[in-house]
Amino acid sequence: MIFTVYRRCSGSFERVGTPAVTPAVSVRHVSKTFLRSRQSVHALRDVSLEIAPGEFFGLLGPNGAGKTTLISCMAGLCRQDVGDIRILGHDTRQDYRQARRALGVVPQELVFDPFFSVREILRLQSGYFGIQKNDAWIDELLAELDLTDKADHSMRSLSGGMKRRVLVAQALVHRPPVIILDEPTAGVDVALRQGLWQFIRRLNNDGHTIILTTHYLEEAEALCGRLALMRAGEICALEKTESLIRQFAKHRLTVRLGEGNVLPAALQTLAVPVPDAPRSWEWTLDALADIETVLATLRESGCTLEDMRISPPDLETAFLSFMGQQS
Repeated sequence: MIFTVYRRCSGSFERVGTPAVTPAVSVRHVSKTFLRSRQSVHALRDVSLEIAPGEFFGLLGPNGAGKTTLISCMAGLCRQDVGDIRILGHDTRQDYRQARRALGVVPQELVFDPFFSVREILRLQSGYFGIQKNDAWIDELLAELDLTDKADHSMRSLSGGMKRRVLVAQALVHRPPVIILDEPTAGVDVALRQGLWQFIRRLNNDGHTIILTTHYLEEAEALCGRLALMRAGEICALEKTESLIRQFAKHRLTVRLGEGNVLPAALQTLAVPVPDAPRSWEWTLDALADIETVLATLRESGCTLEDMRISPPDLETAFLSFMGQQS
């Protein structure tokens, strides 16, 4: 097995060594600047990353971090000023037809044609890629996304959640090996979210490369094997998910003391009062053994507990901690 090693270089990551196979996505020193109100806005600053075939990869960051701009450059919706992007080895500018054929994008915005039915939209989308007699796959997509009973309805008659399902079907109608999901579950109900992720997991298990951007960090934690964190147009971390959580998240212990109890002095330096929760305190601790130390001190001081909650390390905590350190 050949491993790809990265080193940090001026806010980006440079690859050392040779990958075993052609990357599903290769982004090399990409920068993009927009002119707004006569001022230059650096949306991307020397971004470099590689995503292996079959990966479930997360692209995370706060609003305005550059995630959608990077996706737009991958999809050919805008052109980077500097650098190269390749989809399965196809340059997005020089070999754009093959690069776009290899890619399916679910956009963040609800973009649709109101004058066609759902099935007509999917047939038209198939035609853009020169695919004929695609009805069997279209029927499967409609069934997987719970759209079968809406197949002959016009797009403008659908709810927001239904429209987003159609966008997912459009992105998959030409069976692309690389799929980009930009906030795919924003504004959709829980049932659809669960069904969608089951379907996407199946595609990933079948070998499709999935790139996900989402503000639902529990989704990214459950699905993504590796993450890139973006801030102000730069990649500031590129890690395995469990490694990022291990480095930047800790256990949290929250307790509510009984009426009339006073927090022992030995615990006050590390405790943080919980806002709008009388007699409630929270500790951020490195290990489970530290939780027992806090509880033992409370018992020895005669404190009684009305409530207690232990929160294990998670991606949301790691994300907030990391971004706080970077600010």
